[in-house]
Amino acid sequence: MQTILIIGAGKSATVLIDYLIEKANLKNRKIILADTSLDLAEKKTKSQPNAEAAILDIHDQPAREALVQRADLVISMLPAFLHPVVAKDCLKFGKHFFTASYESDELRAMAEEIKSKNLLFFNECGLDPGIDHMSAMKIIDQEKQKGHQITMFKSYTGGLLAPESEDNPWKYKFTWNPRNVVLAGQGVSRFIRNGKLKFIPYHMLFRRIEPIHFDEVGEFDGYPNRDSLSYRKTYGLENIPTILRGTLRRAGFCKSWDVFVQLGITDDSFQMDLPENFTNRMFFNSFLPYHESSSEEDKLHELLPWIDDEVIDKIKWLGMFSDEVLPILKGSPAKILQTLLEEKWSLKADDKDMIVMQHQFEVQTPEGIEKITSSLVIKGQNQDYTAMAKTVGLPLAIAVDLFLDGKLDITGLQLPIKPEIYNPILDELDKHGIHFEEKKEMAIA
Repeated sequence: MQTILIIGAGKSATVLIDYLIEKANLKNRKIILADTSLDLAEKKTKSQPNAEAAILDIHDQPAREALVQRADLVISMLPAFLHPVVAKDCLKFGKHFFTASYESDELRAMAEEIKSKNLLFFNECGLDPGIDHMSAMKIIDQEKQKGHQITMFKSYTGGLLAPESEDNPWKYKFTWNPRNVVLAGQGVSRFIRNGKLKFIPYHMLFRRIEPIHFDEVGEFDGYPNRDSLSYRKTYGLENIPTILRGTLRRAGFCKSWDVFVQLGITDDSFQMDLPENFTNRMFFNSFLPYHESSSEEDKLHELLPWIDDEVIDKIKWLGMFSDEVLPILKGSPAKILQTLLEEKWSLKADDKDMIVMQHQFEVQTPEGIEKITSSLVIKGQNQDYTAMAKTVGLPLAIAVDLFLDGKLDITGLQLPIKPEIYNPILDELDKHGIHFEEKKEMAIA
């Protein structure tokens, strides 16, 4: 009997767990689901005969190693920084290892030993990274097989709200880790455009946006991710003149979010220790110039002249001009802002999330430049079966199932960028409603 150990039973693991339990019941496999909360693990295993719930403190080495030794294959659904802890156990005891997260330097350092032990350590098989790789590589390989040259590739992804749940001026709520949202974009974004290297520092990032359109769900802002350049090698596009990977927000979001960036309220590098009864307004005002009588709105307009009424309305809606006492008085500006946003951008019970992804290609063909646009829109069902859980968990679950069936004949440290890997996964995703709408048109000379 093949045994799969899943470590982490959080929201993004729900669909993965269900899929693998269903397959386990059909194929005489065993699932062990381990989490810090035994109640949560028991809830997710649903008393299925081939599934076992277990409690695990990931820092309890003997308990962790004991669970790993019981498995043939281990899936880590933990925060990314904890994957190497589990991966080292898998290497020590000769177990296959799967994650949806980015391949890390710690994993790369294990590559030779993974290969020598004939193991598969499979990473970046979720949403982004994951579905983005597979769907892009399918088009890239198809165009290369035709003898065409890809001259431009842009790819954008966003975890957002379904239109019917966009009930606030920002058209946004937290559908994933709030801290990551507040700190998004910090550092320097780098990409290449028409053969010219481009670098965007954080303070300019939310001004350097591109409009992105989806026929089904409308308009979005796209801003560049931190590192697009490394994907030239990943995708076999070393000489491409233009490549950019980015993140999507609803149109108008970035202009308003840029206020917090410009003022320094997303700064996570220092700690504030504020006095009792310090209000939201005082917190916001502490990042504005001093003036005896000017209002916060007037000082904002003077400091950032591009701000319009729509931006002011969004900031007001978040309660930044409120005289309510701050929920926390100690922490970085980013942490205090996050705490304020968690109340305003919290999901209601009947809210639904949405994943949007779009690839844009320009391809040199004998007939001229062809433009290819490939778009994905996935809406969640409810707070348990979210679009995020489906698109993160299902590709990884499918990869595990295919591998245990002997249909992925690969070992070593791998990403889903080869046809023999991505084709069967994409085929199965299509059966579950995850498919791209593709448009092609010739560019006007």
